[in-house]
Amino acid sequence: MQFADRLKPLQFNVFADMDRAKSEVRATGMTVIDLSLGSSDLPTEPFILEAIAKSLNDPHTHGYSLFGSTLDFREAVAAWIKQRFSLTIDPETEVLPLIGSQEGTAHLPLAILNPNDFALLQDPGYPSHYGGIHLAGGRVYGMPLLAENNFLPVFADIPAAVLSQAKMMVLSYPHNPTTATATLEFLQSAVQFCQAHNLVLVHDFPYLDLIFDGSKPPSILQADRDRCVSIEFFTMSKSYNMGGFRVGFAVGNRDLIQALRQVKAAVDFNQYQGIMRGAIEALASDRVSIDRVVSAFQERRDAMIDSLKAIGWAIPTPKATMYLWAKLPDRYAHDSVKFCLDLISSTGIALSPGKGFGQHGEGYVRFALVHPPEILREAAQRIGTFLQLQK
Repeated sequence: MQFADRLKPLQFNVFADMDRAKSEVRATGMTVIDLSLGSSDLPTEPFILEAIAKSLNDPHTHGYSLFGSTLDFREAVAAWIKQRFSLTIDPETEVLPLIGSQEGTAHLPLAILNPNDFALLQDPGYPSHYGGIHLAGGRVYGMPLLAENNFLPVFADIPAAVLSQAKMMVLSYPHNPTTATATLEFLQSAVQFCQAHNLVLVHDFPYLDLIFDGSKPPSILQADRDRCVSIEFFTMSKSYNMGGFRVGFAVGNRDLIQALRQVKAAVDFNQYQGIMRGAIEALASDRVSIDRVVSAFQERRDAMIDSLKAIGWAIPTPKATMYLWAKLPDRYAHDSVKFCLDLISSTGIALSPGKGFGQHGEGYVRFALVHPPEILREAAQRIGTFLQLQK
């Protein structure tokens, strides 16, 4: 049996290797503490679940959910954008519901790229951003994110030969995996750069609420107020703990929204309308539930930072996201995969190797803070024992 060549770039997946390692460790009876996946363990709020539950007995929600039937949701998004960013958008032409924001980032390249066109991606960056480019037949230019540049790309370093063949740039701040944040001024410079080079600017914005210093991360829509070149992806997964419900949305340039809508129409319908009703309730709610989520992850961040410091592993305190981005000890500085495989086989602690996020992620590991503080402290103790044995 022969398969399409487009699958070849997807075959190397360090996260699949980690999944196998976790299964092997569980088979031995060792308890696994999984800090490798950014899937929140916090529950969805009861008022959201109640709205979904009420829909189950409404037969009007049982059919296909076409674009027209999502108007209430799109209007809720427009009202939310107005409240959050003081921007007025058209729910008919500038909003598109998505089955999670990952659907948008994976499918948009199909609407933008011709074979061998370049996309400018963050390196390290979220793996599905890369996958969408490969499936569209495009080529990736990884913009290095380095600590000395605060994990921001340097646009002037992008080769002219790449720029001449590039069609899109993908950014995401607050950033997974590095936890970096970006200022409005930086996003404005990205908009200006993309306008100058005729690039579509994509901003993936799942962690807009998970910020710990009280500031408000800027939207690309604030940097590109006329929505000339930009589209932004949002998700209900992080702020509202609705990862399993798969609700997201795109907001931005109407031509980009229409193009993505065309791709989406060929692939799927929308979610069950009851789920959309739950998302509407979430978007219309106050920040009380979001503040609880932020408080929980800040407590976890502080507990893990302190616990790792106690075992001799000092990590910068992140301002945002649900992760820690940790530089590896010298012995493993050039092999994050080996570190993670050795760690889980010895201790049952699962982390994400930096290499899985791109070439410039090598030398780091990502901690996902998806357990309560007491479990994170236990994980740090096990890691401390492991590191002592490596000396």
